[in-house]
Amino acid sequence: MKNFLPKQYKSDSKIKFNHSYLVEQFSDYSKIFKKIENVVKRGDYTLGSEVDKFEKNIKKITKAKYAIGVGNGTDALYLTLKALNIGRNDEVITTPYTFIATVGSIVTAGAKPVFVDVKDDYNIDEYKIEKAITKKTKAIMPVHWSGRPCEMFKILAIAKKYNLKIIQDSCHAIQSKYHRRNLVEFGHACTYSMHPLKNLNIWGDGGFIITNKKKLAERIFLIRNHGLINRNLCKEFAYNSRLDSIQAVIANYKIKNKLNNITIKRIENAKHFDKILSKNINIKTVKRMKYLKEVFHLYQINVKKRDQLMKYLIKNNVDAKIHYPVPMHLQPAAKFLKYKKGDFPVAEKLCKTTISLPVHEFIRKKDVDKMAKLINAFYKN
Repeated sequence: MKNFLPKQYKSDSKIKFNHSYLVEQFSDYSKIFKKIENVVKRGDYTLGSEVDKFEKNIKKITKAKYAIGVGNGTDALYLTLKALNIGRNDEVITTPYTFIATVGSIVTAGAKPVFVDVKDDYNIDEYKIEKAITKKTKAIMPVHWSGRPCEMFKILAIAKKYNLKIIQDSCHAIQSKYHRRNLVEFGHACTYSMHPLKNLNIWGDGGFIITNKKKLAERIFLIRNHGLINRNLCKEFAYNSRLDSIQAVIANYKIKNKLNNITIKRIENAKHFDKILSKNINIKTVKRMKYLKEVFHLYQINVKKRDQLMKYLIKNNVDAKIHYPVPMHLQPAAKFLKYKKGDFPVAEKLCKTTISLPVHEFIRKKDVDKMAKLINAFYKN
């Protein structure tokens, strides 16, 4: 057995335009080390003052009433499901175009994921949700893919009609907005990841949950820490998923000093990509809606000759990637769900035709110009 994860964080020195930006982003690590040193001096390691500060910071930037720091984004989804008593014999509607964690959290909670196809903007098709509802359906889990909010007015109306919970997988969507409103206003909770490759990122795993519902927040606070009321009394046997104090230091530093600029730069780079690439008949960019604030965790385009283009770009120093080549319903782990090829044609097509380009804050306008020029040149040959 070998750990394959470290490779995704490394910048290839031979490739000029990398997806990974961690070395540059944390080049001022000495400032963070000083803050970590203060935690060590205080012995403030577990659910201490830095975690309290982090949760206050998150409430401030998301306008949520409650914020709970947890171990990672997957735990954020899982704990929310458990806190809402969703489990065995229940069904949760979600998208087949997502990362493994979305579906994994539903399955490990004991529930059954039920897929609904996506639209060409990569988000769940809100007009197909109602047909997937059964007597066993307990929740809808929309994924705000790449930081583009789903159509939450329609999803909220469906949830109210059928008395369903809404758990938003917002792991790509820190600072996203829908009709100028914060995502926490829609449904029961939003869940986030602070994985090293997310927009708000840290030096390892971390996540958080935001909600405006007091009872839900109280339950999540309880079950993220073994179900303990205090050191000696346990209200319910639960889970250990506490946000690490050291990681909270890093997150607090990022929120104060970098997050706004990260969001602004990603939006600027994406707009510039759109401006150039939307003119090419071989490329389909997502139609941007004025009522959506997208934060571009990823910048994706739908293209002809995807695999050939990817090889060409890598050869020409562009770290093009695929997010992701296999939809959830066709994963080996999903065999028990008995879906088959062709069940979700839009998701399947996107997995075959979509490519991701570097869009992070260290990509300059002239870098976007060079990458776009290469793409246009590929289709002229």
